[in-house]
Amino acid sequence: MSIHSMTAFARNEVKGDWGNAVWEIRSVNQRFLETYFRLPEQFRGIEPVLRERFRKALNRGKVECALRFTANPAAKSELILNEKLAEQLVNHANTISKLAANPALNPVEIMRWPGVMEAEEADMDTIQAEILAGFDQALKDFIAARASEGTNMKALIEQRLEGISEQAEKVKAHMPEIIQWQKERIVEKFNDAGVEPDSGRVEQELVLLAQKMDVDEEIDRLHSHVKETRGILKKGGPQGRRLDFMMQEFNREANTLGSKSINADITNAAVELKVLIEQMREQIQNIE
Repeated sequence: MSIHSMTAFARNEVKGDWGNAVWEIRSVNQRFLETYFRLPEQFRGIEPVLRERFRKALNRGKVECALRFTANPAAKSELILNEKLAEQLVNHANTISKLAANPALNPVEIMRWPGVMEAEEADMDTIQAEILAGFDQALKDFIAARASEGTNMKALIEQRLEGISEQAEKVKAHMPEIIQWQKERIVEKFNDAGVEPDSGRVEQELVLLAQKMDVDEEIDRLHSHVKETRGILKKGGPQGRRLDFMMQEFNREANTLGSKSINADITNAAVELKVLIEQMREQIQNIE
């Protein structure tokens, strides 16, 4: 399965002897799945069907679905004569004409009488079936658009994960020289204070320094989070909430690393980590 974006758009047009219909589906990020419909009055009855198809295909997102329907004026149905009603009207009209001593009978007037001439009703079941088939195609295109955008977002997130790994390795590589530099500073300070460098106090200070500067745990966890996030992306499917949780975990390690900053290189790495994490978080907000 692939990662899907919650932001997408699709359009599909359906044409028939009855006219044409245009479906448009668009969505933006939303914590849960919400669907909104704009349908012509004669197609309001299919809204529950559409809602159920969205529910089966999607997990999250604010989805707007609109249908524009235009009937074909040239596709008029044949007129049907209600002969029984017309015969009754003619008989009554003839009777009235005799009573009024007016033999003139206008057939057009008879035809105008409600129910005498009726247009054959369009086969709405057939039209509805064709329009629903058009919706299915629009939904298929819509899901494909979400997948395509999701693929782009996945690539951007993987780039940031690579950057996090690089920053973590950079910190790890700098630690020996940073520790050595700090040790030399402590020894120098004790020398300036007239304290023997090999005294127990110096050793105590070096132990405290080593504890304060130990970032191995944070580095290991960053690498672990990178690995887990890559696994989530590879698995695919609706993973937005899990990825959002991983961003919280990344932020926790970056903050801890920043709090241990005793060197410009460590500080810069912590800041860069925060930037990379925020860039990933912005992308993940749109992942289903």
